[in-house]
Amino acid sequence: MKKEIRIFFTAMMFLTRLPVPRFTDHSPDYLEKSVRYFPLIGWIVAALSALPFLIFNKYISEDIAIAASIIAGILTTGAFHEDGFADVCDAFGGGWTKEKILLIMKDSRLGSYGVIGMISILFCKFLLLKELPKFTPDLQAPSINIFYNYRYFLLTLFAAHSLSRLMPVLVMRYYEYVTDPDNSKSKPTAAQKPTFPALLVPIITALIPFVFMPWQFLLATIPVVYIAFSLAKYFKKWIGGYTGDCLGAIQQVSELSFYLCMIIIWRYVL
Repeated sequence: MKKEIRIFFTAMMFLTRLPVPRFTDHSPDYLEKSVRYFPLIGWIVAALSALPFLIFNKYISEDIAIAASIIAGILTTGAFHEDGFADVCDAFGGGWTKEKILLIMKDSRLGSYGVIGMISILFCKFLLLKELPKFTPDLQAPSINIFYNYRYFLLTLFAAHSLSRLMPVLVMRYYEYVTDPDNSKSKPTAAQKPTFPALLVPIITALIPFVFMPWQFLLATIPVVYIAFSLAKYFKKWIGGYTGDCLGAIQQVSELSFYLCMIIIWRYVL
């Protein structure tokens, strides 16, 4: 049990800026096993993103609440995934060979493609969250319990953050890690392929939020998986596999894709 707790806190240390106990370190063995808790870390990020939304939406406005929710998520993760997405935009936008792409991706400076990509993905995230229905459609009158009123919106946040963090884990299982592991910030985790039994825990964790929603919402997982593996296939075509930044990009695109799919299901399926 103590070992699992340490593995969990290792995952938290790796994916977020949240404080962890002193016994947590960057042990390669624990980092390798920490992928099983990536979707669970998504729950934590979702919870810390949902709280400011509920507060600001109640006392100020919905737009401010959504902006506060996005900022809370960025502060929680230290823009870990957003940074990877921006680096991928720079690398694949400005590089035309494998060597050039990997070189640009390692550069800590942000170029025009990265800036445009970062602005675009945050703007799209704001618009998609704004389009998601907030109140439950089956209520005749609003309840005084705001968690109940917004339960489907909150469950969507939990499902999005957990499912999108499952996608990099699946890609790690079926694709090869490239670039120099000694210089990569994701070396111990991304360089190792998760075993099939190790995938069961993150898959179950990512699917738990769907238990509390209509079964039709499960349909959103199909295009998300397809898009994630399409990105992985694209990365393999150009650089022979994936890097830590590629995993960050997959997480971000998967999250946005899930929001879009949920909106479509809300409007045209339910």
